[in-house]
Amino acid sequence: MSNKEDLIEMEGTVTDVMPDQRFKVELDNGVHVQAYASGKMRRYRIRVVSGDKVKLEMSPYDLTKGRISYRYKH
Repeated sequence: MSNKEDLIEMEGTVTDVMPDQRFKVELDNGVHVQAYASGKMRRYRIRVVSGDKVKLEMSPYDLTKGRISYRYKH
């Protein structure tokens, strides 16, 4: 049985910025998913723009949505 801690971590590139801190991300394997910024990213006002490399956390139940947990530095 899966727990909350059983998240799938993937890396991708932000392709589109949408309102309300939502983003379209293309994963390294070519799949497009919709993601949102995590609470700590909002709290510390970490800006994510199109073209940024990010790390996503995804639930094994719904692989079309994810949460951005880290933005890599250029």
